[in-house]
Amino acid sequence: MITAGVDMGAKTIKVVILSAKGESASGGKDWQIIAKSIILGGFDQRGAAEKAFADALNQAKISRNDIDDITATGLGKKEIYLHPPISANREVTEVSAAARGAVFLFPSVRTVVDVGAEEGRAVKCDSKGKIIDFAVNEKCAAGAGSFTEAMSRALEVKIEEIGDLSLLSTKAVPMNAQCAVFAESEVVSLVHAKTPKADIARAVHDAIASRISSMVKRIGLEKDVALIGGLARNKGFVNSLTQSLGVDKLLMPDEPEFAGAIGAALISADNK
Repeated sequence: MITAGVDMGAKTIKVVILSAKGESASGGKDWQIIAKSIILGGFDQRGAAEKAFADALNQAKISRNDIDDITATGLGKKEIYLHPPISANREVTEVSAAARGAVFLFPSVRTVVDVGAEEGRAVKCDSKGKIIDFAVNEKCAAGAGSFTEAMSRALEVKIEEIGDLSLLSTKAVPMNAQCAVFAESEVVSLVHAKTPKADIARAVHDAIASRISSMVKRIGLEKDVALIGGLARNKGFVNSLTQSLGVDKLLMPDEPEFAGAIGAALISADNK
């Protein structure tokens, strides 16, 4: 059996193709990733999804007809649900895909934190990746990756560097603003007050971590905790969130942005 998951994120589109390679030790299917692709979404999300999907098919050396089932997730999932040439068979919520993918990657995980470009999520799940409870930060960018982009512009620091910069901080600086717009003004004020950039960068990541950890504590933190989504690549945020949650470590895949697409592909398998 071959299935695919397409994660139509706010910034990037991810495609994962899975193939069942016999039975696992527990008696279930032994799934292997045979292809994955990521591309910027842009204004034409459907067109970008088609390009990412074609790239994944090319990697796997198969055609669309070889795929038994496709599941779409992400903010733009309706763009490919039932629409050719991808024609996803169903759409599922981002929290469902995140939980399923995280538990596949780390079977011990019971709490999943998923932080992408425009949204942050906290999910409590069981050993099969089924949702027990969840919370979503969808009202403000202050709990998502776009917040770090806005703050890096205010600091005149490259987005790729702001995470490492925050690790050089020697002093915690409170950031009171709960809105990305007001926070940017606060950053500018801190710059004018000659506050070291490293301390401001740390304040930015601490602010995001505080918002995310409050969601985790609302649903009830259960170990182990996995961090997925694009912001998991930001070392400054990882450090701030680890401290805010009070855990020894966060489990993170090497390519954290693909977890949702993996989960969607597994949900496809569940429905066959």
